Amino acid sequence: MISVIFTHRTRGFRTLNVLLASMLVVLAVGVNLAKTFAGKERTEIVRTERAIRDEGRQIRVLQAEVAHLEQPERLERLSRAYLAMAPVNIRQETTVEDLYAASLRRPDVQAPVAPIQASTEPVAPAIEAEAPSGETP
Repeated sequence: MISVIFTHRTRGFRTLNVLLASMLVVLAVGVNLAKTFAGKERTEIVRTERAIRDEGRQIRVLQAEVAHLEQPERLERLSRAYLAMAPVNIRQETTVEDLYAASLRRPDVQAPVAPIQASTEPVAPAIEAEAPSGETP
């Protein structure tokens, strides 16, 4: 049976030789296609790595620009020049109680009826008795 495979001829060619030659052509085409796809992928990887490197450079440039723009001396100079602002004086600082007192002196602000006091007593939640299921109360 096996010897028939090695000796059978079709139009002067051994059938086994024709099958092996066909497999060789298919493998050669497959390898070339794989190399082509791998080359495209390699090109895409290089392009992506280049884009990542460029974005990293751009990030470093923007971080340097932000560091320059956020310099306290620069902001102070700009606020004095354009907004006529100056550092806060010690006499301008206040407490919450002073703010409350100042708000009471304004005629357009009404004082609350009673200041809200935090209670130190624990509050027990009201628990309502539930009727057993299936029964109406």
